[in-house]
Amino acid sequence: MDMNITIEQIAERALRSSRKIAALTAEQRNKLLLDISKSINNDREKIKKANELDIKNAVLKNLSSAMLDRLKIDDLRINSLCEGIEKVVKLDCPTGRILSSIERPNGLIINKVTVPIGVITIIYESRPNVTVDSAVLCLKSGNAVILRGGSESINTNIALSESIENACNVNNISDVVQLIKTTSHEAVSKLLKLNNYIDLVIPRGGESLIRKVTEESTIPVIKHYKGVCSIYVDCETDFELALKIIKNSKCQRPGVCNALENLLINRKIAKEFSMLVDKAIPEVELRGDNEFCRYVGRAEAASEDDWSTEYLELILSVKIVDGVKEAVEFINKYGSRHSDSIITNNKDNADYFMREVDSSTVYHNASTRFTDGFEFGMGAEIGISTDKLHARGPMGLNELTTYKYLVYGTGQIRN
Repeated sequence: MDMNITIEQIAERALRSSRKIAALTAEQRNKLLLDISKSINNDREKIKKANELDIKNAVLKNLSSAMLDRLKIDDLRINSLCEGIEKVVKLDCPTGRILSSIERPNGLIINKVTVPIGVITIIYESRPNVTVDSAVLCLKSGNAVILRGGSESINTNIALSESIENACNVNNISDVVQLIKTTSHEAVSKLLKLNNYIDLVIPRGGESLIRKVTEESTIPVIKHYKGVCSIYVDCETDFELALKIIKNSKCQRPGVCNALENLLINRKIAKEFSMLVDKAIPEVELRGDNEFCRYVGRAEAASEDDWSTEYLELILSVKIVDGVKEAVEFINKYGSRHSDSIITNNKDNADYFMREVDSSTVYHNASTRFTDGFEFGMGAEIGISTDKLHARGPMGLNELTTYKYLVYGTGQIRN
């Protein structure tokens, strides 16, 4: 991308290219994706070198361990990126599907058919893998995409976008993926006003970024404010199973949005299970209500703000509750509508929890860490929506389409 072109020119180019990518066949789009995978694989040394520079700068800025983990790109993650692309290639094309078809009494045939959204802007922080995931999913679904990553990952994003652009040029389709290479906030503000060219904005990052985008944008926004995920351990449960799920949800990768932040324990098992939690996750800082703190000496008192905090670190808030109804009330009050889980052998309690918790993804006897496009069989994800319209939860190919009506007649006129 030419560094001298304006933000509006980028949007204009995206609109033109969106019509080209939408016109490609499923086979042509898949070839493009495979060429992107090859290009990234061939450029891995350049990408890792760029990432090393970003990591070095991030360390100098004293960014958190969670941010450094999100920022890192090594051989394993490059392999994962390429594997993800190849999985997306194997998925069915999401456009051109007939959602419904009816024939009216006057003979008109009305088909409701999936089509690309058009031009999508992704504004994101820290994670350079979003550059690839976003580009691949948008291209597969027939959309053009404008990418604007954070300053902390600028060198890695540029290297990845150049690999993507090279593959696009080989396939004679330019400007379908464009990275904004300036890190100025003014560029974002301008971008968010270009509703004549851009159809949808998806912000991925901290709550402050998402609120800023939502407040400034004249373009529809799909939001993911934060991941305040909770697990409720019922009184009828397998303790070993529950501890395994809690440890995985909190410790396997604490710096991500589907990691556990609140643990709720049924009062009937509170004393015994609290002490088991203390031993199972000694590396985690525990903050609890008065009752939990009586059982676990090292726990600190939780504040009201703790219950709604996305720590993204090895910190866990714990509360003792009377039962499933209180657990549901707590989650619906303090949670972020992301991912929540119940650990129980009681089917009625599980059914109540899964029905009443108002989150995008609700689990029974499973880790919250599975809320992920890759784990859901989407190949990759464009983000995780905590909105209800038009997408909710992990967003894959189908969530990057809209629809239009194709009406077939034989000369009908309306009386």
